Amino acid sequence: MKFPLYLDNHSTTPMDPRVLETMLPYFVEKFGNAASRNHAFGWEAEEAVEQARKQIARLIHADSKEIVFTSGATESDNLAIKGVMEMYREKGDHIITCLTEHRAVLDTAKALEAKKGIKVTYLPVDKTGRVNPDDVRNAITEKTILISIMMANNEIGTINPVKEIGKIAKEKGILFHCDATQGVGKIPVDVQEMGIDLMAFTAHKIYGPKGVGALYVRKKAPRVRIAPLIDGGGHERGMRSGTLPVPLIVGFGKACELCEQEMPTESVRLAALRDRLQAGILKSLDEVYLNGHPTQRLPHNLNLSFAYVEGESLLMGVKEIALSSGSACTSATLEPSYVLRALGVGSDLAHSSIRFGLGRFNSEEEIDYTITRIIQIVNKLREMSPLYEMAKEGIDLKTVQWAAH
Repeated sequence: MKFPLYLDNHSTTPMDPRVLETMLPYFVEKFGNAASRNHAFGWEAEEAVEQARKQIARLIHADSKEIVFTSGATESDNLAIKGVMEMYREKGDHIITCLTEHRAVLDTAKALEAKKGIKVTYLPVDKTGRVNPDDVRNAITEKTILISIMMANNEIGTINPVKEIGKIAKEKGILFHCDATQGVGKIPVDVQEMGIDLMAFTAHKIYGPKGVGALYVRKKAPRVRIAPLIDGGGHERGMRSGTLPVPLIVGFGKACELCEQEMPTESVRLAALRDRLQAGILKSLDEVYLNGHPTQRLPHNLNLSFAYVEGESLLMGVKEIALSSGSACTSATLEPSYVLRALGVGSDLAHSSIRFGLGRFNSEEEIDYTITRIIQIVNKLREMSPLYEMAKEGIDLKTVQWAAH
């Protein structure tokens, strides 16, 4: 085993060496600009980009012409939501989304509310983190022009009933955007079958390079049109101008091809490792709670709350293992996770949650080491906790009158 161990694969994944190998020639030898149409260097780069487009489209059952390259999923989410609201503004001014979305969606919706007067409905989720399709249906008004619901949650791994929501959107003639950043490459995704019109995802969550993502934009039934965020040379069918980062795109394509080939066996292996991790911890520790859906969840995700233990203290105790409390994009704040709060988890348990993100390069040996260390540190922290001692003695902490200083 090589230390530190990496179990934070939701925030980013290490690049697969096979991806790097495919990218290398495009930095030095094949350095052309894909938009240079009058010489061999440009043609070569354009051909590489189109090949990657096909690999990416195949993974999600789309047409390669429906793939728009961006700098990552955050930009893709912004482009989808802002681009649709601007293009279809005369049709309405209402968006439906949910409380547990990634900040790239929530903050974009809030910005549109504040700056453009757009109305947003933030749907609740059940205690496992799933959106109820009936809530989506009931929230629709004649002014609704976009439904934006994530495929799988980045903190708790819960998978939403996307196909059912897509069906409702189709019935009502409303566009359906899905942030599938955590889903693509981990679970089967079929934009046709799921009724998705716009979908954001990125390379660095699937063992590809950072700095490149994609937005799927449906081109027929219905043909989706979006206003660009960036104006320039009209690249990417006018939806996203800017010189294409050919090496990154080539890497993204290869990463998608590998996911397509290996996902069936990889997800089974990761789910088994995840279950081993969960069983090992729960067998030896009491007062540990699973956050998210017990079965409708990503194969590589485990989110646990350890009662009477501060999540940050637990992370400090296992410095040789990369884990996270909350999502990577919000871990700089000490607020309890807004995702867990939306599930109805109390702030004390929300503060004690840890996300384990397993990946392609994790081994059984690493999982067993993690189980041992988590048990050691949780026991040590609880020994120091007067609250845990009182709870073990049967004292109901909710009834305790704490003396004011």
